[in-house]
Amino acid sequence: MTDLHIGPASAADLGAVLDFWKAAAEGTSISDDLAGVERLHERDPQALLLARQGGELVGTVIAGFDGWRCHLYRLAVHPGYRRQGIGAALLAAAEERFVALGGRRGDAMVLDRNERAHRVWGAVGYRPQEQWTRWVKPLG
Repeated sequence: MTDLHIGPASAADLGAVLDFWKAAAEGTSISDDLAGVERLHERDPQALLLARQGGELVGTVIAGFDGWRCHLYRLAVHPGYRRQGIGAALLAAAEERFVALGGRRGDAMVLDRNERAHRVWGAVGYRPQEQWTRWVKPLG
C-alpha cells in the first residue's frame, strides 16, 4: 500500500466513480446518478475522497459535513484490493477532514445486511447506535 494516494475527486472523475460503485459498493441509492454526484461535487468539492493505487481507482468515501454533523457514505474498496487497509486509510482521511472543519462525531450509513462492512467499521472504532432508526422519504 506504499503508493496509495487519497485525495478529493475532480469533476472529471465522477463518471468513473459511478462505474466503480457498481462494481465495489453494496446497494444503490436514489442519488447514485451523475446528476446527484455532480451536485455533491459542486456543493462540496472536497467531500468525495478517492483512493488510488498506481493511478487506479481502488476506493471511495464521501465525507460530508453540514456544519453540524459529519456524515460518511459510500465507503467502498475494489474487491481485488480489500483487506489491505485501504478502507481504514480512507476513513482516517475523512476523519482528518472532519476535525479540520470542527466536526466532533462521525456517523455512517451502513446496510444492515452488509456484515463484511460491519467488521470494517467496527475495526476502526465505529459502533451501531441502537436507539436510532433512520426514517426516509423520497422527494419529488
